[in-house]
Amino acid sequence: MNHILLVEDDEALSRGIAMALESPACAVVRAGALSQARGHLRGGRFDLLILDINLPDGSGIDLLRTLRANADSTPAILLTANDLELDEVTGLEAGADDYITKPFSLAVLRARVGAHLRRSMPQDSGKIAAGPFVFDFEAMDFRRNGVAVELSKTEQKLLRVLVENRGHAVPRATLVDRVWTDGAAFVEENALSVTVKRLRGKLEADPAKPEYLKTVYGIGYTWAVHP
Repeated sequence: MNHILLVEDDEALSRGIAMALESPACAVVRAGALSQARGHLRGGRFDLLILDINLPDGSGIDLLRTLRANADSTPAILLTANDLELDEVTGLEAGADDYITKPFSLAVLRARVGAHLRRSMPQDSGKIAAGPFVFDFEAMDFRRNGVAVELSKTEQKLLRVLVENRGHAVPRATLVDRVWTDGAAFVEENALSVTVKRLRGKLEADPAKPEYLKTVYGIGYTWAVHP
């Protein structure tokens, strides 16, 4: 699933953009100010940023400059009401990948967003490094601090969904749908909880106090992002 951070202070426009972009394959997190955006960026990983230039507490360009200075190469689209060549140049020089002037067509924005997500999509080698872990899903080789860990096929499926969406809460229903994809008409209600418990037992230093595979109460589970 792709995760987009939308930073736009116009509530109506923000809601409209989110509705236009959200789908089973794409989630949109909204922020109305730079302070909110920074909080979201600290707490999760995003595949695309959509930044309004004029915000209540600063400029989307300033946020983008900070991200690029910290080697964050997440693709970014700037939104602005200013139709001036100087503004466009300033935004692109700050590290923006695209620039859209208001008012704009949501269909055009959707097309631009889709193009950037496709362009930035890495060639999936199946290998993911996260904290003390290296997970190679193609080779089915899973290691914690260099030590091999044996995982069942179900545990592998669950782990992959979680780490590919690390930093984001994945609902229980989504996990059940993604992990038990064999067409079974019925999955026992506690199957997910049991699989999570087994996975924690194999990966966490203290399964009773998990650092990585965390419960998000009322929603589901998340693979926590650590600095």
